[in-house]
Amino acid sequence: MKYECGFSRRRLAAWIVVLLFGVALAPSCASADPSPVKIAVFDFELEDVSAGAGIAGDKADDAAQLNRATAEARQLLAQSGRYAPVDVSAADAEAVKNRQLRDCNGCEAAVARKFGADQSFLGVVRRISRVDYVVRFQIRDAHTGKLVIERDSGLRMGANYSWDRGVASLLRSGLLGQ
Repeated sequence: MKYECGFSRRRLAAWIVVLLFGVALAPSCASADPSPVKIAVFDFELEDVSAGAGIAGDKADDAAQLNRATAEARQLLAQSGRYAPVDVSAADAEAVKNRQLRDCNGCEAAVARKFGADQSFLGVVRRISRVDYVVRFQIRDAHTGKLVIERDSGLRMGANYSWDRGVASLLRSGLLGQ
C-alpha cells in the first residue's frame, strides 16, 4: 500500500527508524564536553580563630599544610576536566602575597582576570581549635566579580595535617559532584 506522499510502508518504517536513531544519539552528541573553565586557584589561607591564635602552633607547619591543601584543590579541579587551573604564582597584589584575599571583598576576581582566567577560586581553612576546623571556598566570575558558588565543609576534626583531606572532601561533594 502506498501513501499519498509516495512512501511505502517499508520505506516509512525505515525513515522512522532513522529518525528515532538520530533522536537517541542527539543527547550524546549535544553533551560533548565543553572546553574547561580557566580558573585561577589562589593559595589557601588560614583564618585562625582558636584561643591560641597567633601564639599556638608552628607557622611554618601551617604554611606547609596550606600548600598541600592548595595543591590538592588544583589537582582535583584539573582532573575533573571541567576546570583548567591558571598559574597565578606571579601575582604581585599584596592581598595575594600575604594570603589575605579573604579580606578584600572579591578583589581576587580582578587578579584572576589579569591572568586570563574566567573564574577565581579562593579557599580558606578556618581553625576553630587545634583539632577542629572548617574548610570553605568561593568561586567568582573573573569578569563581573559576582559570586558563582560558595561552600563550606561544616565542622571537621583533625589537626592541620588533615586540611588537604577536608579540601578534597568538600570539593568532591560541594563542587564536582563525586
